[in-house]
Amino acid sequence: MRYNAILAFAGAVSAGTVLWDGHANQYADSSFLDSWSFSNQVGPYQWYIHGSGATKNYVNLGTSYKNTADTGSNQGIRITNDKTSIWNGQSMQRTELIPQTSAAINKGKVYYHFSIRGSSTDPTQEHQIAFFESHFTELKYGLISGASGTSDNRLQWYVGGQSKWATTLDSSTWHNVAYGIDFSANTVEFYHSTGSDSLTLIAGPVSASTSSNGADWHLGVLRLTTQGVSENWDFSGVYIESGSLTTSIVSPGGAAGSSSSSTAAASTTTATTKPTTSSTTTSTTMITTSSKPVTTSPTTTTRLTTTTTSIAAPNSSCKIVYVYV
Repeated sequence: MRYNAILAFAGAVSAGTVLWDGHANQYADSSFLDSWSFSNQVGPYQWYIHGSGATKNYVNLGTSYKNTADTGSNQGIRITNDKTSIWNGQSMQRTELIPQTSAAINKGKVYYHFSIRGSSTDPTQEHQIAFFESHFTELKYGLISGASGTSDNRLQWYVGGQSKWATTLDSSTWHNVAYGIDFSANTVEFYHSTGSDSLTLIAGPVSASTSSNGADWHLGVLRLTTQGVSENWDFSGVYIESGSLTTSIVSPGGAAGSSSSSTAAASTTTATTKPTTSSTTTSTTMITTSSKPVTTSPTTTTRLTTTTTSIAAPNSSCKIVYVYV
């Protein structure tokens, strides 16, 4: 008889079951990525889409790269693109990490979590961010290819090539995101907040051609140019869960393994989060309904105003549940 360890979280830490954890809390630097290969698939990430330079030229870990409101993350991941970030001879810059896991992250209803912040970004070029291979859902930034104008400093959520939401990007704001993907119903939801605010549903469910082999979600940035300034994009609180959505930004940092069948000793782990003051913020988002490529002047725009109240529980705990098979 063997058993699998499934971590179930309660309170403000996690409302669902973590299927895959991409925090990389346990690593001192990005050199752990160098151990991965197609013949040696170890660690939480696949690492092969990048330029010809050293790993540290494209990926770095650090406390200054994380959302400080996320006490579940020890550090964040900085993704860098520059003129050397050319992969496989393509005419674009790419630095991307892919989840290394056998967990069912492409089945049923799941939530893909991450926080993102951009700095020294180029709004004159299209960027494809945190996307699936088929691009059924993704973030985009900059002037979309084929759009009119010379610059577009908006971060947008796309479904099937159409913009559904947009906001202005600035280098000091953390954008917290969760894709609510139902692979059975073929729909996608978009949850968003900024800073320390809890996630709220912004759009969806939207019909989508949800398709994934479980190894084609690209955490990183594809930039449609071979030139331009060096860019940094920071990612924090990266994980995938099933069950109920965790709306708190305090993520279950480093608690789940990178494999869906890791064996653990019989023990119980408890984590405590620091109490925070509840806060209420109001934000305005934009939902575009144009079926054409989004330009700097969307065809139809609807303004939605949402009020978000963020309350973190004084004490939150997690436990390990063993499932015997």
